Amino acid sequence: MEGFRSLRDGEAVQFTFKKSKGLESVRVSGPNGAPCLGSERRPKSGQERRSKGDRCCNCGGLSHQAKECQLPLSPKSVIFASVCLTWSSTVQSKRSSSSHLQGLREQPLLRGNRSTARPQSLNTERRRQVRTRMVSSQPKYELIQEVGRGSYGVVYEAVVKRTGARVAVKKIRCHSPENVELALREFWALSSIQSQHPNVIHLEECILQRDQLAQRMNHGSSSPLYLELVETSLKGEIMFDPCCAYYLWFVMDFCDGGDMNAYLLSRKPSRKTNTSFMLQLGSALAFLHRNQIIHRDLKPDNILISQACTPAGSSEPTLKVADFGLSKVCSTSGLNPEEPASVNKCFLSTACGTDFYMAPEVWEGHYTAKADIFALGVIIWAMVERITFVDVETQKELLGSYVQQGSEIVPLGEALLENPKMELLIPARKKSMNSHMKQLIREMLSANPQERPDAFELELRLVRIACRELDWDT
Repeated sequence: MEGFRSLRDGEAVQFTFKKSKGLESVRVSGPNGAPCLGSERRPKSGQERRSKGDRCCNCGGLSHQAKECQLPLSPKSVIFASVCLTWSSTVQSKRSSSSHLQGLREQPLLRGNRSTARPQSLNTERRRQVRTRMVSSQPKYELIQEVGRGSYGVVYEAVVKRTGARVAVKKIRCHSPENVELALREFWALSSIQSQHPNVIHLEECILQRDQLAQRMNHGSSSPLYLELVETSLKGEIMFDPCCAYYLWFVMDFCDGGDMNAYLLSRKPSRKTNTSFMLQLGSALAFLHRNQIIHRDLKPDNILISQACTPAGSSEPTLKVADFGLSKVCSTSGLNPEEPASVNKCFLSTACGTDFYMAPEVWEGHYTAKADIFALGVIIWAMVERITFVDVETQKELLGSYVQQGSEIVPLGEALLENPKMELLIPARKKSMNSHMKQLIREMLSANPQERPDAFELELRLVRIACRELDWDT
């Protein structure tokens, strides 16, 4: 059995690993009250010490007479500590302060290429007590089975030991700048959302692990581990010790029904299902754009099915938009954050996404949130008419609209980029389609993004079509 320590918000967290029938199991544990990282605050000068007095390195208050702080140790510390160290104005205290600073430079737990010396200010017995209390933590999560594996991560089904609730745990190895950037983009997008939406995947927490140390990662954290990953993402090269193993663990909603693509293709077409799905997707996209998030990779494979979250009285499952690795959180600087359409004024230049769902302007490298509207138009059109194609690499049948050019199929966005005046044949397979629905799909797939509705108008129009016109798909 092998484990590593994890520090988070005043509680110690321990992940333990064991091999069982080829399955890697992980337990995450952490009781309240266990020691955490102490702060490295200290007076900047002798004058400040004389004027303000000796201060606790954990809480910043005046020195404790009992030499032990009663508050949970601060998560911003860089050493393990179970007692508060005080600063004195005497010569002897200055010497002890010097040795303590050497302890603060002890970075094998926080940064690479640093000294491996243990803090001299903590004796062996105290370190042993801290270690014992951390290792004796009770498990928080326990993995059940692997449910998915991709190019940059593995997803497990897990159980919260305390409540028995099922969650999904995504393990991402940060071994390349590309993986780091994808992981951080997903973290930034999901952690920036202040409220939950039933059709958007929810991030419970994110744990950052380096070798035997892990800590809870917060948005805007000053943790050296987190800053190393940010620097790696920005510079496009590994900025930490390559010999160290970095992982990000995302704890999220568990979706038990697979993805939207597999769900729809395994069943006969249903107007009720189509209506439910397009309303849920319209609501989810409006929520994301209201929170200044452009997904940039909307496709059926990135939309998950949750049977357990199905509302009472409904026979249709709940959709959850997931996989925010390519997403972009738009800054509201200079814009009115209360204005819903402000996300449509944020121009992006990185061409990314899945080609069969990419808007024409994405291929050019100059686009806004209207690119998500185009992708959703491709999905809705394909869902209503069951238009599919076979992926050349995976040989998997996928829902998606395209243009046939001889014996080849061309992504719709690429074809519209070459010929913006091309008129789409809607419906392509059905004999007829409601005029309002047909007009909406045409607008969503317009080569000119200015002619597409924004997410908020789209949500209202979908509700109007679905609820007022019972024959919308005929």
